[in-house]
Amino acid sequence: MDPLIGLDLVELRAAKIPWVGAIAVHYWFVVVQGDRRDRWEIWQRRGVGGRHWGHLHQNLMAPTSGVGNGGSWCERSWTGAIANRLAQELIASPTTYPHRDRYRYWPGPNSNTYAQWILDRAAVDHDLGPRGLGKSHHRIFPSPTPWQC
Repeated sequence: MDPLIGLDLVELRAAKIPWVGAIAVHYWFVVVQGDRRDRWEIWQRRGVGGRHWGHLHQNLMAPTSGVGNGGSWCERSWTGAIANRLAQELIASPTTYPHRDRYRYWPGPNSNTYAQWILDRAAVDHDLGPRGLGKSHHRIFPSPTPWQC
């Protein structure tokens, strides 16, 4: 998928996490190009479906499916240059995301660490809400990216 051709928008989606949905949500991205919708997220288990690189999954579930505690909602969407930057970071993330082989519910890295990391890398001024537990892990505990030369 070329992020510069036919890109319609990038959505930031969220859903309540089972058992702790009142205080924690799971964030992911959906890249929309025409009829194609690709879901990008970190999942607590490695390699459980879709394309995957450690805990990083593309199309593990349907783009708008919740994660076991009700449906999902669109937190924010972007078009144009911002959507292109987000799509480029998402597509590159299998080789650039430094925590793809690690997952911890608290304090991270987790799905929210990934979502905030993508936003930060794409220079998008959007901070996940207080229920995005783990969102700041990459800021507090930076790590080198071992897959880049």
